[in-house]
This record gives sequence, C-alpha cells and structure tokens, in this order.
Amino acid sequence: MVAAYGLANLLQSIAATRTGVHRRIDPGLLVRLAGQPVYLFGLGFQTLGFGLAFLARRDLPLFLVQSSVAAGLGVTAVLGVLVLRWRLPRAEIALLVLLFVGIAALVLSARPAPAKPIGVALVVGLVVALGVVALLGVFAVRLHGVPGSVALGSLAGLAFSAAAVAARPLASVDSWGACVRSPLFHLLIAHSVVGQLLLALAMQRGSTTAAVAAMDAAGALPAAVVGLALLNDKIWPGREWLAALGFLVTLVSVIGLTRYAEPQHHHAVAGQPAGADARSAAAAGRR
Repeated sequence: MVAAYGLANLLQSIAATRTGVHRRIDPGLLVRLAGQPVYLFGLGFQTLGFGLAFLARRDLPLFLVQSSVAAGLGVTAVLGVLVLRWRLPRAEIALLVLLFVGIAALVLSARPAPAKPIGVALVVGLVVALGVVALLGVFAVRLHGVPGSVALGSLAGLAFSAAAVAARPLASVDSWGACVRSPLFHLLIAHSVVGQLLLALAMQRGSTTAAVAAMDAAGALPAAVVGLALLNDKIWPGREWLAALGFLVTLVSVIGLTRYAEPQHHHAVAGQPAGADARSAAAAGRR
C-alpha cells in the first residue's frame, strides 16, 4: 500500500508538470491528464493503494491507515531523487525519517476492530463536507507556487479523509450489491474524484512534496477523530501514550514538510504551450 501510493504520487506529479497550470476548478483537467499514459499508470497504482487501504480499514483504525498512506510520501521523495534528480533539503530528509518513526509507533499501538455502522447525521455531514471542500477549492486555485500546493493539497486531504470515513464502515458490508447501493459508496466516489482533481491542481503549482504532505496532514486528523469517536477505532490498553506520540510525530512531520518543501517543477499556464517533452520530464526536479 505504501509503495503503491508513493509511486502513484510520483507518476501523477510528472503528468501534472506536462499540463498547463489551471487557474480555476476545471474537471476537464482530469480528462486531459487521462490522455497521458504516465498519469494512467499513476492512477492505476493509486487504485491499487486505495484497494489495499480499503481492505485494511475493515479492521484497522483510521489513524493507522491514514498515517500509513502518508508514508507513501517517503517513497515519492526517494523515487524523485533517484529518477527525477530532486534535491531534498536536509530538513526535509530529517522530517521524512521522523515520519516513519511516528508511523512505527502507530503500528504498535493500533488494535484491530470492526467498524460500527454510521448514522444519518454523519452521512449528511459527509455531504456538507463535499460542498465546503469544493467551494474552498474555487478560491484556493487562485494561489500560486508552494502556497497554492499547500492550500489545494490540504483541501484534497480533507476530501480523501471524508472518503476514508465513508470507506471504514463500507468495508464491513457483506455483499458487493449492498455496498454499491449504500449512500456511503456514492459519497466515497464523489469525495475521491474531488480530492483527485484538487491534488492534480496542487501538484501543478511547484512542489509535489508540499502538495502531498499538506494532503496527508489535513487528512489525518479529521479521520482519526471521527474514527475514534464514532467508528469503533481501538488502541491497545496501556499504549494510548504511544498512539498519541506517534500521531503527533507523524502530524508534525508532514506539516513540517509543507514548510521546508521547495519547488520541483516548472510549468506553462493553461492555454499556452506546455513545452513538456522527454527532456523536461527528466529535468523536472532540477533547480
């Protein structure tokens, strides 16, 4: 799951740099990205990661699964250095190490347990969250550079967090037919599509690390709180301190990565020639 998400982030980042930067929320961006084989491969790996995460959410608490998804950022960074020659600041490397330490603590503290069914109030809350995230995205898309990556990445994280909340009880449904008929299934799809669009817009604005780190930071806390409060997420007795410490370290790490991340790409504006060829893709991480 971690490797799948990490590779997906890298491939989608390459595709985003080959597409003109969009200054508004345009679902057509996903259609244009889908015309690039590298994006489709990235989407395939993301689908694989999502499927594995979906199965994990059947018994594992959201604070662990979402934090494990965040570990994909480390895989993205390593592949970016090896393949695209990104140059990571020392602070960014230290924060990536800290991220894995935090996730290790969460693995040791998480206690498997099936999810509780959710009520109508939470379903309505997920619908409202979808509208709020989409509305905020209309304003965030006007930002440029790393601030734009962070803002749009954070909103993508909120959308994916809501999708994770919908997926936790949905993973325990007995049959595929009942799963598809559930309103949670449609909310899962809607939040995932909105999150995917916002993440693509975030990656266009200069820093994949900032975009993904902001997404992970914004998506971890809401899912963890809802999971522990409403979905029967469990912690091993006596390890509450380890879970709190691990989650705090993970959250500080990903927030820190949004602070120290530097631009890794150069783009054309939408409507102008992108000028991306094999050489520009190979040089995407150079400064």
